[in-house]
This record gives sequence, C-alpha cells and structure tokens, in this order.
Amino acid sequence: MPNKTAKPAAKATAAKPAAAKPAAAKSAAAKPVTAKAPAAKPATKAPVAAAPAKAPAVTKPAAAPKVEEKKVVTQRQGFKANEFVVYPAHGVGQILAIEEQEIAGAKLELFVINFIKDKMTLRVPTAKVANVGMRKLSDPALVKKALETLKGRARVKRTMWSRRAQEYEAKINSGDIVAIAEVVRDLYRSESQPEQSYSERQLYEAALDRLSREIAVVQHSTETEAVKEIEAQLAKSPRRANAKAEAADGEGDTDAEGDADDTDGDDTTVADEAA
Repeated sequence: MPNKTAKPAAKATAAKPAAAKPAAAKSAAAKPVTAKAPAAKPATKAPVAAAPAKAPAVTKPAAAPKVEEKKVVTQRQGFKANEFVVYPAHGVGQILAIEEQEIAGAKLELFVINFIKDKMTLRVPTAKVANVGMRKLSDPALVKKALETLKGRARVKRTMWSRRAQEYEAKINSGDIVAIAEVVRDLYRSESQPEQSYSERQLYEAALDRLSREIAVVQHSTETEAVKEIEAQLAKSPRRANAKAEAADGEGDTDAEGDADDTDGDDTTVADEAA
C-alpha cells in the first residue's frame, strides 16, 4: 500500500520542473524583445537633428535688389507730389509720386498721376510733360473768366456737324479752361429749347465734366456745387433769356457774329434753328 501512493507523488514532483522550463524559455525569449526597443530611439532622433540646418536657407532676402531700382523724389519740372494737375486728355488728376525707375537698363523719371473719378493711374515721363500739355490748375482769375464766358451768346458756325464735332473735341482735349467753357456754352440747351442729339449730349457732358472738376478743385468745393454754378451762369445768357420770345416770333438763331446756323439737315441744325 505505501508503495502505490508514493508513485503518484513522484510523478507530481517530476512534472513541476517540466512546467518551469517553458516559463524560463518564455522569459528568455522576451528579453531580446526588450533589448531591441532602445535601438529604435536613435533612429527617430536623427531626422530631428537635421531640421535646424535648413532654417538659414529660408531667410534669404530676395526682394532687396528691387527696392534699390526705384528712387522717389518730391519735385520735378515745377510739379510736386500730391499736387493736382490738369492732363489734357483726361482732365484733373493728382500726382501720387515722382519715381525713378530702371527700364530696359535705362533710368527714367515718371509722374504717377491718379484720376479718382475714372479709377485710373497714369505714368508720364517727366521729360515729356511739355509735349503732352500737362499744366497746373488755373488761377482764380482764369476760372472767373471761364465762368464769364458761359454767360455769352452761343456761337455756332455754318459748317457741317461732323466738322463742328471735331472742333469741339479739340477744344475739350486742349486743356484750356476757357475753350472748354466755350464748348459748354455752345452745346447747352435749356428746358425751353429742343433737346440735344446723342452726339451733342456726349460732347456737352464731356466738356461739363472737365470744367466742373477743375472749378471744384480750385474753389475747394464739390463737383455738384460746381455744376450748379455753371448752370446758373448759362441761364444768364441772352440766348436762353430770349429763347421763348424767339420761338414765338419764329426767328432763326444766329450767333454773335451774325452767321446763321447751317442748313445741312442734320439733327443739330434743326435744334439750333428751332431755338
């Protein structure tokens, strides 16, 4: 009996060391895994150390040479920056700056002129100011003369409308404030007079716009106030004052030199004769 009970005990004791061996093997196998983890750390630090070396290349000043090409000045040819001037082809504008630029290897001075109402900026070489006819604003005495011109009797030549239209355009683009006032005077129509043709209306509005802009800047007023002043002077013209009487009597309109209006049959002639 004692011998039978001793055999299972021996088997149990023999099984214990066998079970311990796999555990030791597992722990031994786990050790190399933990040893590989430190080796991965240097690999992740290597790209981080290379980043500071690229930073100085980004901070290179590329726009520095372009700034040296422009030289800003304040006065040329008697014109100053921030001054209002009259450019014949576009009317009143303001000089924003006088710049010196290098174009195609040559240095060139330019007036930078801004036309606020037209939303346009124009660059004019300072050496060509006389050729384009750019001038300073009219003095108050010349503005007064232009307003007096509006009160005169309209003068219409006995020529075809196409030729008269060319003459009106030349006066408008001349930049002469008195000549522009003459165009406004000759093309103006009161409520008691026949309406203007489309081409007449375009020229009248262009001349009125040029004249009112300059008067507004010289007198430090608004364009609306300048237009009202112009129309008030036009109402004083003897042609407008006697328009109703002439229409009732059926008299044809003649200018101050005694020339009758043309009779070429266009819209302008009919309007002028009816006036």
